[in-house]
Amino acid sequence: MSFVRTPDPNPGWLSDEELESIRQRLPLLYVEAVPVRVDGLGQVTEVGILLRVSQTGNIARSIVSGRVMYGETLRDALFRHLEKDLGPMAFPQLPVSPNPFSVAEYFPQPTLSQYTDSRQHAVALAYVVPVTGTCEPRQDALELTWLTPEEAASDAVAAEMDGGRGALVKAALASVGRLT
Repeated sequence: MSFVRTPDPNPGWLSDEELESIRQRLPLLYVEAVPVRVDGLGQVTEVGILLRVSQTGNIARSIVSGRVMYGETLRDALFRHLEKDLGPMAFPQLPVSPNPFSVAEYFPQPTLSQYTDSRQHAVALAYVVPVTGTCEPRQDALELTWLTPEEAASDAVAAEMDGGRGALVKAALASVGRLT
């Protein structure tokens, strides 16, 4: 006798046990986005920094970040994580070409890279993404603070960010000509 099963609507998802096992054996692919507001000339005027509960249970500053699922395009993953963290009315302006401004490699050992993640080895494609709508943090994002580029690139903000993401924000601002 054969059974007819309903297809899994999210076949790219892993159980917590599967994810933990895979994190110990393979690097995982992530997308990260630095949300920004731009003026009429396309110059970055504000940088959106999230406040969320970190992996260690502490409150920390962060950027939009999440895994790319099996069968998901980079564009779809970026859009999904921007909507998840900033809300459906953020209206992100995704890049025409999915070329990141940087590739950040996270390691559990802090001596291998400026980027760390105690859970895993991960590779993140990082993007600067303008948003034009109203941002309402959702899910594990507690708050979104809009900072000037100078404030976002400050050592004080970098010190509040986990895993070296302050350096990634500085690299994002340098990639759009806003780091002096």
